[in-house]
Amino acid sequence: MNCSTLGGLAVEGGFRRSSLRFTQSQEGFKRRHFQVQATETLSPLLVAEQKSLGELTRDDFPILNQEINGNRLVYLDNAATSQKPAAVLNALKDYYEGYNSNVHRGIHTLSAKSTDQFEIARSRIAKFINAPSHADVVFTRNATEAINLVAYTWALTNLQRGDEIVLTVAEHHSNLVPWQLVAEKVGVVLKFATLTEDESIDIEQLKGLISNRTKLVALHHVSNTLGSIIPMKDIIVWAHKYGAKVLVDACQSVPHMAVDVQDLDADFLVASSHKMCGPTGVGFLYGKSEILDRMPPWMGGGEMIADVYLEHSTYANPPARFEAGTPAIGEAIGLGAAVEYLSNIGMDRIHAYEMELSKYLYDNLSLVPDVKIYGPAPGAHGENRAALCAFNVEGMHATDIATVLDMEHGIAVRSGHHCTQPLHRHLNVNATARASLYFYNTKEEVDAFIRGLKESVEFFSSFR
Repeated sequence: MNCSTLGGLAVEGGFRRSSLRFTQSQEGFKRRHFQVQATETLSPLLVAEQKSLGELTRDDFPILNQEINGNRLVYLDNAATSQKPAAVLNALKDYYEGYNSNVHRGIHTLSAKSTDQFEIARSRIAKFINAPSHADVVFTRNATEAINLVAYTWALTNLQRGDEIVLTVAEHHSNLVPWQLVAEKVGVVLKFATLTEDESIDIEQLKGLISNRTKLVALHHVSNTLGSIIPMKDIIVWAHKYGAKVLVDACQSVPHMAVDVQDLDADFLVASSHKMCGPTGVGFLYGKSEILDRMPPWMGGGEMIADVYLEHSTYANPPARFEAGTPAIGEAIGLGAAVEYLSNIGMDRIHAYEMELSKYLYDNLSLVPDVKIYGPAPGAHGENRAALCAFNVEGMHATDIATVLDMEHGIAVRSGHHCTQPLHRHLNVNATARASLYFYNTKEEVDAFIRGLKESVEFFSSFR
């Protein structure tokens, strides 16, 4: 029996002409259903005509359908913030128009529905990262706040002078400055792994820094500048041999690949909503329940208490203990909708497509004269590198590159140090331009970026 794949469905008897219909439930994005109506048998060339994941999902993102400076928008700044699908926008609209009310505090209908949806969002996040319990997920303002929460509760309670925290030179400022503050307060020692010749993290050096004095290893999972991916599971196994806890900065991994906190055995993991199709102003901390249970509160106020007396208070169990005051309710619900959207596409599918895009971007950018790309080269199928490239062009400043791409071509890329100043000093550059992709991007957009970059290089070359 001849069985081929068309639109995600098995079609017997060769390739068939099909009509593809996208269906969407009232709750937002659900699974894409492809209804295949067999008519006449077509040639296998139809395979090449199937739409990519980027093409299939673009219509879900209203913001992408616009012109910038007379050109169709090409948004390549996803490592900074992602765009939001209609399912997330609708979830926010539904909350504010339909059941806007505070959570955990009222018994009336609106408050009950608000509380239900808020906690459903927490459960969706827990399932998304395979947390053992929804109670292991703490809502925060962003990943930065999540890291600071760990620093000011767990770290200040458990670390002493002479203890060590292991990091890398490629950490985002959000996973560096909080530990510098802890070091100043407590007297802990910060140690840093550097880079190999191919500009990926030196894993052997990193392991060598971990010892019985190490109490915490705090690492990015994926570098927002180098695109390199740390073999986190191996590092966690190694750190746990020495009794150290591990915090995973998953801001650049959770939106792009399946991340399983139980499989990793991570002690802490943080991520930001706005990088994973969700609203700004909300993120989350995952922590092992036995660790969260022993952590003191960070901020005091409503919600985080059990009982309050004039002289003292007792505190709620996690996660409420760490969620003082009225939370970002609508934003958390929006994050829940984003997680549902991503789950329905499938993180393995997203990752596979982005690996393809990663290699396509890297290979084509490498062909542009005088371009230096930072970080390791991708593997044969795009593996070992995220779908982003930080780069410089000889004789041009990164900000000039980004400005011309925007003004002349409607292409959005980032320029600057990307909140990794120590890494840029290590690379001996003061800034880079960065093109970063997500699953709604296409190879055609990469082509447009490469054309625009070449024209920009030619433009500036004319003034030399």
